[in-house]
Amino acid sequence: MEKIIDVDFHLIWTSPVFLRLGEGLRERIDGPDAALAQLHNRWPPDSHPEYAAAKRRCVDAITRRGSSELARAAFIEAAALAKVLS
Repeated sequence: MEKIIDVDFHLIWTSPVFLRLGEGLRERIDGPDAALAQLHNRWPPDSHPEYAAAKRRCVDAITRRGSSELARAAFIEAAALAKVLS
């Protein structure tokens, strides 16, 4: 009998990224899942092309089609341009 075990693995970056969003509290982002949530739900309204690139890289990393560290680099670039990098 075969069993399917559904395990939810979250990718974790080698170093977290820290942001200041909303009320200015420092937030720790540990991987592409959390980064994508921030990009979708809490990002400043003025988005740059790097915003879309960061979303794509995070989705690629989550779906195992791309590098987690490339997603981190794209997220940092988008955060720097949005002036939310802490």
